[in-house]
Amino acid sequence: MSANELALGPKPLTTREVGLRELEDDVYRPMESFPTTRWWLAISVTGAMASLFGICAWITVTQGIGRWGNNNPVGWGWAIVNFVFWIGIGHAGTLISAILFMLRQKWRTGIARFAEAMTIFAVICALQFPLLHTGRPWLAMFWLIPYPNDQGIYQNFRSPLEWDVFAVSTYGLVSLLFWYTGLIPDFAIARERAVNGVRKFFYGLLSLGWNGSNRAWSHYERAYFLFAALSTPLVLSVHSVVSFDFAVSLVPGWHATIFPPYFVAGAIFSGFAMVSTLIIIMRKMFRLQHLITDNHLELMNKIIVATSLMVGYAYIVELFTAWYSGVAVERFTFMNRALGPYAWAYWIMVSCNVIFPQLLWIRKVRRTVLLMYPIILLVNVGMWFERFVIVVSSLSRDYLPAAWDYFRPTHIDIGLFVGSIGIFLTLMLLFCRLLPTISVAELKAVMPAAQPSHGGQAPRRPATGAEASHG
Repeated sequence: MSANELALGPKPLTTREVGLRELEDDVYRPMESFPTTRWWLAISVTGAMASLFGICAWITVTQGIGRWGNNNPVGWGWAIVNFVFWIGIGHAGTLISAILFMLRQKWRTGIARFAEAMTIFAVICALQFPLLHTGRPWLAMFWLIPYPNDQGIYQNFRSPLEWDVFAVSTYGLVSLLFWYTGLIPDFAIARERAVNGVRKFFYGLLSLGWNGSNRAWSHYERAYFLFAALSTPLVLSVHSVVSFDFAVSLVPGWHATIFPPYFVAGAIFSGFAMVSTLIIIMRKMFRLQHLITDNHLELMNKIIVATSLMVGYAYIVELFTAWYSGVAVERFTFMNRALGPYAWAYWIMVSCNVIFPQLLWIRKVRRTVLLMYPIILLVNVGMWFERFVIVVSSLSRDYLPAAWDYFRPTHIDIGLFVGSIGIFLTLMLLFCRLLPTISVAELKAVMPAAQPSHGGQAPRRPATGAEASHG
């Protein structure tokens, strides 16, 4: 086996030999050049979508959630569907960054930073919906956050909705710290490259005085490893807690012990699909195909196939459990999902999440963007419909037939969801414009030129004043 294979594994991380200086130029080019017409056009569209969220949120706050399609018995409508959807999207970032880092998977370096940012932005989008669903979001801190008071009124700590507050806030905070810690060395490189005084001050402030010394790297690696180790169990715990919103209830179709692993697998499934959806566009827009290669996309597609099989297995287990339990209402609920008024949503879910992803078993499909991209888009659609089926089909027909009703979203529901997509994409575009989308420090460490056996130059790092004065 060659030295390159020993260092990087059987598949290279780049499609061609890239010098360390060239690597910096490629990653920092979008930050240092003026925004292109395509970027302005894209952010204009996403900004308009984000403003739609603001308008619909204002209508919701001033006129109440009666403007939504929620009814009796469907008290949870699109708001909770969107909340679970966005929390699931946020799982891939921590998985790629933390778990793959702990497993020493070097291929994560090209996509980890982008996935980490996606996690933060997805959590921001997710939090909007339960806040609006309270009806009075300005009182949410009094209802959701534990604090001492003299009225003897406290939060119900036995409620899984209260558990969500702790789980999601902890997950968001740790993910943010993990993301920022990884950015510090790259901020220092941006500081040294900056020619504009404002940019130099901005990136210098964010780099926290990083000088690239051995001591700084030692502290950095310890902190990064600590956050990775802390984030790893959060990947499993957060969506397990979100699944408890459903699993601890007695609503037919929700009361299932398989929900925690089922939700975690689904979150990873949808998160990887969203990472692939955006990173394919990003690498084309910024000409990074040589750093984010078809090998990266193929590995992500393999994980999508694996989690698709897990999700499909969960669907089968749900059906078998309902039949084997002998509980008539459980049997009816799953029969109603497949053949009832929401059968169209159920079969969209099954087709997009289980059937179409099996095409990724074909190597040519896994490695050809034009073939894989429609499948990845359908996975995003299917995972949203999965949450819709779980929430709406169970509530619309529960124990009391006299209360059965059909849920229809209003234009406010649709506007909030489209607006949340706009917020997410706007934040991603700003991230691509202002921050490095690839971890230069990590990618340098695994490049052939950084290996002692390669005989190339050592990884470039920002020089301190003392280093510069000593030559």
